[in-house]
Amino acid sequence: MEFLAEYASFLAKTATLVIAILVVLSAIAGLRGKGRRKPGGQLQVTRLNEFYKELRERLESGLLDKAQLKALRKQQAKAEKQQKKGKAEEKGRVFVLDFDGDIKASATESLRNEITALLTLATPQDEVVLRLESGGGLVHSYGLAASQLARIRQAGIPLTVCIDKVAASGGYMMACIGEKIVSAPFAVLGSIGVVAQLPNVNRLLKKHDIDFEVLTAGEYKRTLTVFGENTEKGREKFQEDLDITHQLFKDFVSRYRPQLHIDEVSTGEVWLGVAALNRKLVDELQTSDEYLSDRARNANLFHLHYAERKSLQERIGMAASGTVENTVVGLWSKLGRLR
Repeated sequence: MEFLAEYASFLAKTATLVIAILVVLSAIAGLRGKGRRKPGGQLQVTRLNEFYKELRERLESGLLDKAQLKALRKQQAKAEKQQKKGKAEEKGRVFVLDFDGDIKASATESLRNEITALLTLATPQDEVVLRLESGGGLVHSYGLAASQLARIRQAGIPLTVCIDKVAASGGYMMACIGEKIVSAPFAVLGSIGVVAQLPNVNRLLKKHDIDFEVLTAGEYKRTLTVFGENTEKGREKFQEDLDITHQLFKDFVSRYRPQLHIDEVSTGEVWLGVAALNRKLVDELQTSDEYLSDRARNANLFHLHYAERKSLQERIGMAASGTVENTVVGLWSKLGRLR
């Protein structure tokens, strides 16, 4: 046990030293960067056709012997030459975007820049495919994200939304803007509803003779609170606000998917892809991989990703956070093994 205590003390001192160094470097970076313009971002463009072609060629190289592979490559080269000679009609373009949503829809910042970029070049003959994954979150955050997608529709560019895992609540608010919604068979969709919940500890405070006062200007500036005593009138107003938001949500979905029986699907329930298809929440059952690999046969696919540049201070902060986490996890696992 003495050795264990000494070993734990050594690791703790080492971790403290590393963290101290990182904090100093972070402070220096902060002072150097003070007054400078905040780093922007960069749009990264990847041609997905090359990705699918490389997968196919690797598989061919693994399955075929040298003679078969040589004959196949010769045949492919001949076909490409004939295609160029015949001046075949230029392939269409598909712009592929990704949105992985958290409760605050943080990916909206990248999405808005990606959409701004593609709208400078895309035409109604092109297509935008959004690979969407989100269980929803804050109403105003997902409202903004959905508004970004609406820009694509307003420009007359076909928008297809692919859902492999989940598009619920705010996620479905975004998905419904697509002219076509493609879902994996067991993806989770729906949850067209609004929820708000908060604890109230007013009775606990009263039990310990603690007063809590809420001063407002405006009858409904506060309806429900965590510490104050909630009234029936406040609850009714809060519920009224939820109902209004729910109705706006329903109207929004109905605008983009008029084929829905909105009252039947706006109960807050969720459905798997197969059941969602029967309720017209989606148009096809297919994974995004299937859809894009099929489109790659007759279109040029471009994946767009707007990456924010991290400042030196942010990178050091992330490194410090990772170091602390790894140190704690490593220490815990080592202590477990030494017992």
